[in-house]
Amino acid sequence: MIDFALEAERSRDMEPHDAIFEACRLRFRPIMMTTSAAILGALPLAASFGNGGELRRPLGISIVGGLLLSQVLTLYTTPVLYLYLDRFRLWSRRLFRRTFPGLPETPRPAE
Repeated sequence: MIDFALEAERSRDMEPHDAIFEACRLRFRPIMMTTSAAILGALPLAASFGNGGELRRPLGISIVGGLLLSQVLTLYTTPVLYLYLDRFRLWSRRLFRRTFPGLPETPRPAE
């Protein structure tokens, strides 16, 4: 998501909010497909019966629970952190310019 947002910001001169929103829209399906494949792969382990099943079941449950929790946290916190870090970048740039007024502005890297 972050790579897509940075690319949209740099190549299409989008605002950070619009860039991360578009990146979330573009990357939602692949992220969900990957996580659901991993969860479906761990479900037989979580629902194991038979000899030794009582030893394998906690591992499967923790894998499925961890994937679900990490997915929810990732989908909600990544865009928020991206926007907060962009605000911090702008704030620190203003602070740096006030502290050192004689220095020229740093140019954007050439692509």
